[in-house]
Amino acid sequence: MNKQIKGLLYFYISDIRHNILIFWSILLLVLVVSIAFANYLIRFEDGQMAFGFPFALYFYCLILGFLTVKESIPFAIKMGATRKNILISLGIFFLIVVVVKSVVASTIQELVLLFTDATNINTFLFLHPAMMLEDNWLNRILIDVCIMFFLLAFMFIIGLLFYRYGIAGGGIVAGILAIALLLGVAKGWIYDFIVEVVSQLDMLFFYQMLGVGLLLFMFSFVFVRRITIEKRR
Repeated sequence: MNKQIKGLLYFYISDIRHNILIFWSILLLVLVVSIAFANYLIRFEDGQMAFGFPFALYFYCLILGFLTVKESIPFAIKMGATRKNILISLGIFFLIVVVVKSVVASTIQELVLLFTDATNINTFLFLHPAMMLEDNWLNRILIDVCIMFFLLAFMFIIGLLFYRYGIAGGGIVAGILAIALLLGVAKGWIYDFIVEVVSQLDMLFFYQMLGVGLLLFMFSFVFVRRITIEKRR
């Protein structure tokens, strides 16, 4: 790893450090409140409180993938970084983000489950896609890594389209995707697809999602190699 990539990684991590602290502070606060409420629900029959890390983590990745184009790429170009090093450093950065977040979330879940079991708080439930397979520490990490990297890569592409072609160009692509989604819902394609995926769901599906994310990220070099610090309006 050359010095330029290390420097870019330091900038990316430093740039989001404050946001990550706020994100986890809020998330953990919500978790504590949820556990407290679950403890209150013990006195009620069929009382249940659910909490899920993935909902917040996935949404964070959607935002991060999009904003990375606006905030990180122009700075990297101004610092004289090559387009190749920018893409490599962002790929490493995305992997660091998804792995660290996945490990932290899964580990906290394990610790909280130990606590709720020890205190007999049986009204608290964690929600996670791994529940459809085998819900354990490793599977949660693998699934989260695959989904989050895909979301980062997808929104990174969308962000590049908006940056490269302006609101008009990016809006057209976003509009086409939205129309396709609405048509899929109206025609029942989306429902049939979800039913089929859920009925045959296994870890291979998430590995395939990761593979698609990697392909999308590599394809993004088509836009990154021609990008400038002057974005279109």
